[in-house]
Amino acid sequence: MGSQVLLKLGANQKGCFGSPFFMKTGKISLELSEIGPLSQVCMAPQTFATTSMMKIQAMAAYSFRPIEWKSRFKASLIHATISLLVAALVGLLVFGLWFPGDYRQFSGGTELFELVVGVDLVIGPCITFAVFNRRKSMRALSFDFGVIAVLQLSALAYGLQMVSISRPVAMALEEDRFRVVSAMDVYEPELPLASLEYRSLSITGPKLVRSVMPTDPAGRSEALTLAFRGHDIGTRPLLWHPWNDAARDEALAHARPLPSLFNKPTTDQRALSLAVRATGMRAEQLVFVPMITFRGDWVALLDAKNGKLVGFAQADGFS
Repeated sequence: MGSQVLLKLGANQKGCFGSPFFMKTGKISLELSEIGPLSQVCMAPQTFATTSMMKIQAMAAYSFRPIEWKSRFKASLIHATISLLVAALVGLLVFGLWFPGDYRQFSGGTELFELVVGVDLVIGPCITFAVFNRRKSMRALSFDFGVIAVLQLSALAYGLQMVSISRPVAMALEEDRFRVVSAMDVYEPELPLASLEYRSLSITGPKLVRSVMPTDPAGRSEALTLAFRGHDIGTRPLLWHPWNDAARDEALAHARPLPSLFNKPTTDQRALSLAVRATGMRAEQLVFVPMITFRGDWVALLDAKNGKLVGFAQADGFS
């Protein structure tokens, strides 16, 4: 940077380098390039004084203007309110269609939603708080808000994509257990070969199906091979069958009386009692089948008479 001179304008003194124009006051600093050539200063002191004073006043007003915290906070609050409304709409989609009822708990829907919405609520309002300035032109503010909107919507779209592929699409009975199958768990190469009703994955909650192990040697060998690769029979659409009387009979054949679950030391008695009460039935009228879920130990509660699925309870049904 060039040399700096410190100015104090006076009215009754003359000269150039000896004048008060170049007296050091320690108050305002201005680059020579901002004032003009030094020859012009010496040749036209009055003109120089007027022009310099205007520049000094403008620069001082801009440099020492306080940050408008109140307006920034207000803009951030408005942005947060809009983001909350968007989050509410996203919640209707996630919990109303993709993760209905208890599936939001044992399929991880609640945690995924909180992560996506939490990040989205932080990104937009915080950036708005950092960049908002009422002294900016409308064009500059529009550009800033446009960039923020793109970043926020991109993060939301990516998060919803992750939630979408994690949604449960099937609850498959695998002989003596239920498996909750998410969209990303499905063995997709078999979708075109499956029954017509299973060729597209559900977006309105999981379908209750029965997975049947092939009986022929080639089919059983293929099932074992795919199982070693992480594709159990419950994840294979080709082996899905409708939930009918045969499926309910098979579930009842492997189910156990619910009262026996109360006797296990690891069972949360209060949580299990609340789950039973939610079915509107007594414990003696219910049986349970263990479940393989994304999160925690759960059991499916069935009507002991007809095998109808009536609820879920958080408990270890395997041991």
